[in-house]
Amino acid sequence: MIDVNQLRKGTTFTLNDELYKVLTYKHHKPGRGKAPIRTSVRNLRTGAVTDMTFTSGDRVEDIRVESVDVEYLYDDGEFVHFMDLETFEQPQLPKDLFGADMQYLKEGMHLALSKYGSEIIDYVLPLNVEQEVVESEPAVAGDTANSPTKKVTTETGLEVTVPLFVNVGDVIRIKTEDSTYITRV
Repeated sequence: MIDVNQLRKGTTFTLNDELYKVLTYKHHKPGRGKAPIRTSVRNLRTGAVTDMTFTSGDRVEDIRVESVDVEYLYDDGEFVHFMDLETFEQPQLPKDLFGADMQYLKEGMHLALSKYGSEIIDYVLPLNVEQEVVESEPAVAGDTANSPTKKVTTETGLEVTVPLFVNVGDVIRIKTEDSTYITRV
């Protein structure tokens, strides 16, 4: 059991026989009374995101998850398929669990899956990914008065704001946390 004051973004815990992962955490400090802790959590079995409020002194059961390195193989429309790099097993997860993160997945990409016992409950994307630009807005000379950037679309359909010098065919590195351009590779 851990105190709710020890919860942080990414912490996994169980409450009422459900597994949760903390997405956001805010410790509110009122003038008097107990300080509420407001969290946004994702149910790791259903994928539902809910807000939970705890008071100081509440306790939840901390769980330990095992990380498994996998390679992304393909998605069949309903499930996303991976290959365990140690055992060569091919686990699958529901596609709707990934949501917008599907745009980061590229065949052959390595990432980590989180296991609780024998159950796969979550995934962890790499901090950044490399993707090829397939579509780009034209860069107009003298169009740098406001911001010298343009929108491009990558091979997976991800739209990213990049500097004007990035062209179709370039490979760029993108931060998975917020889809921002890092550098041209």
